[in-house]
Amino acid sequence: MKRRIGILTGGGDCPGLNAAIRGVARAAYESMEDVEIIGIKDGLRGLIDGEYRKMKPEEFSGILTLGGTILGVNRQSFKMVSRIGEDKIDRVKLMMEHYEEMGLDCLVMLGGNGTHKTAGLLSEKGLNILGLPKTIDNDLYGTDVTFGFHSALNIATDVIDRIHTTAASHGRVMVVEIMGNKAGWLALYAGMAGGADVILIPEIPYDPQKVLKAVKRREENGKGFTIISMAEGAYTKEMAKLKKKDREAQMSADPLTVGQRLAIFIQKETGLESRAVVPGHIVRGGSPSAYDRILSTRFGIHAAELIRKGDYGYSIALKGTEITHNPLSEIAGKSKLVPEDDAVVKAARAIGISFAD
Repeated sequence: MKRRIGILTGGGDCPGLNAAIRGVARAAYESMEDVEIIGIKDGLRGLIDGEYRKMKPEEFSGILTLGGTILGVNRQSFKMVSRIGEDKIDRVKLMMEHYEEMGLDCLVMLGGNGTHKTAGLLSEKGLNILGLPKTIDNDLYGTDVTFGFHSALNIATDVIDRIHTTAASHGRVMVVEIMGNKAGWLALYAGMAGGADVILIPEIPYDPQKVLKAVKRREENGKGFTIISMAEGAYTKEMAKLKKKDREAQMSADPLTVGQRLAIFIQKETGLESRAVVPGHIVRGGSPSAYDRILSTRFGIHAAELIRKGDYGYSIALKGTEITHNPLSEIAGKSKLVPEDDAVVKAARAIGISFAD
């Protein structure tokens, strides 16, 4: 029985995408006869515009360690994709038409929350869809870990490690602003692994005065520097009183990043030399970690097994040590945020790390 499998990589790039693509393809070739893999260019944009090609088996060799994605990405927001705007283009209809034009038996969509929302929508429309959970933010509901997170964590931790030496040498307060607009998993784990003194994440609004208190306490104890791990989406308790829309508008209108603003505030209030470091997209680049290579491959293998069985409408997940799957209808559109009683939050507090709350 011939199987024609479409694959696209949605959202932003991250380490492990190519490893997951390889995992799906190689497991499909091994477990089924007469398999064709259709690569869709630049994520959902390619599905909308009908840009795709039949891939050769040899294209999946040598990509396990390769960062980014061989298929390309292009961000398409769920709002833009799911609604007919001023341009009068029905993108959902186009995606469904191109799915049929490609003669697909199923479509594997690698991506984060936005991609999974679209995956859920297409599944509801009757297409055979599988999702693979990819994001450095680790905020996809239903899976313990997303692929890409551990690679980004290693890089973010390395940044904090390197900041320690210059912070100690100069006696500075260093604010390391790490990706994580809505979820603070990366800043939390990197802060814990990198020995940060203060961790600021969106889920726990902070009091600037308590940040100053933590900095001053270290100064009084003879520790001449402070490291702050701060998520890009972290905000103050005062800003938490605003409506989400107003808060986001205020933050996006500020020419300074949250880390830069905090560093300026600390230096003004304490007189201590303070600097902000923004590694930005560096944390999502480069080769995937060994952990992510294995996790991505296992996700891909599980997807291929579901394809072999003809089971669709799921997102692959890691729960404990087992690879499993969740119905798209149950996880699409849901975010996994850091709970205030998270085990790592508790561990951080137990060793004196401040969340300035």
